[in-house]
Amino acid sequence: MYIKEAVVRRFQDLCRERGIKYNELATQSGVTPSTVYSMMDERRQGISIVTIKKLCDGLGISIPEFFTSSIFEELEQEIY
Repeated sequence: MYIKEAVVRRFQDLCRERGIKYNELATQSGVTPSTVYSMMDERRQGISIVTIKKLCDGLGISIPEFFTSSIFEELEQEIY
């Protein structure tokens, strides 16, 4: 799994656990819903670390807490 896919899955899991929709995540985080939906799009490669930070803030978690997940333990090397 690549980092972008892992980040998306982590946010999906957190939203599911908390019972919130992507629009709610956007509102809580101070980003537009299109930013969140764009991030979830498999065809889009990049995710800004600033966006990740804002989404984490909206969820009330820290960056280290976000990345402390087994999903990030076995990432593939990013060679394009």
